[in-house]
Amino acid sequence: MGGRGRYHGPDERAMIVAAIETAVATGARYTTACALVGLSVRTLERWRGAHPVDVRYGPKEAPANRYTDAERRAICTTVTQRAYRDLSPHQIVPRLADTGVYLASESTIYRVMRTEGLQTRRGRAKAPVVRHVAAQIAHGPNQVWSWDITYLPTTVRGRFLYLYLILDVWSRKIVAAHVYDTECATHAATLFERTCQRAALDPRGLVLHADNGGPMKGSTMVATLERLGVLPSFSRPRVSNDNPFSEALFRTLKYCPLYPTRPFADRDAANTWVTAFEHWYNHEHQHSAIRFVTPEDRHTGREHAILAARERVYAAARAAHPARWRGATRNWTPVTTVRLNPAKEDLLTQERTAA
Repeated sequence: MGGRGRYHGPDERAMIVAAIETAVATGARYTTACALVGLSVRTLERWRGAHPVDVRYGPKEAPANRYTDAERRAICTTVTQRAYRDLSPHQIVPRLADTGVYLASESTIYRVMRTEGLQTRRGRAKAPVVRHVAAQIAHGPNQVWSWDITYLPTTVRGRFLYLYLILDVWSRKIVAAHVYDTECATHAATLFERTCQRAALDPRGLVLHADNGGPMKGSTMVATLERLGVLPSFSRPRVSNDNPFSEALFRTLKYCPLYPTRPFADRDAANTWVTAFEHWYNHEHQHSAIRFVTPEDRHTGREHAILAARERVYAAARAAHPARWRGATRNWTPVTTVRLNPAKEDLLTQERTAA
């Protein structure tokens, strides 16, 4: 409906403004609403002002100091010469000055190169590669899992224990947590297979997301996932944000009041504490991202009754004192879909739906 750089007639502008105002009235932000239709907030302000038509016409004739076509051709010829073709204008300008030649400023050379299609990567360095990570979507438990390893300090300086932790992305439940002395793919494969057996779960079709660490991509782990029919998913290299659920859980683990103030004496002590934390997190901790129910309640389906009861409490409170409520009551609707690494367009759609 929108689109930057395209002309909008009066009727279309009025329709767009009305749609944005409706979205804002229901709780959306101006920046998000404008982005969905391809406008800036400044354009919206101009359309709603005293002069809804864009009166900025720009210059009607070329400036007197404009470079001639011959001068522009000279710039193109120079920057494509063998001596300068691998150099940027920042390096070309002083080299030309050393020979007593001035063609143009660096910004002008950049502008001419961009206009003539010469603004490409120069030199032997490869262009940066933009890697995208596939988005994983969960509509229920045991569809997408995420796992990672974190360090736990010991009483011996420089020696650490390794906590392997797997959680369900949809319910946020910790499905497996165990501390090992070493970091290797064999431990990860054993823990994953044992977790599936304990839960009587057929993991075929399950997506297991992890980062690019050695244990995650080790041959033993990869072979185990392939044998069980599990779909592996990996973060981009050196991008920790691609595994946000595990990273957030590690932060909760290390900053919660239960976390010990002193290092762990040995692996048994660490496993004892991790077991206690797992019980607290799954059965007592009310998670903010899933309407403040516990991961266990959500994983087992008890969240529907809990949230419905909260909805009735709020409805009764509003009925008793309607003057105290301006809009709708708090949203106690269960979160139906959870996305791991959604695209930017998906985030905008989620925000619009939530509004």
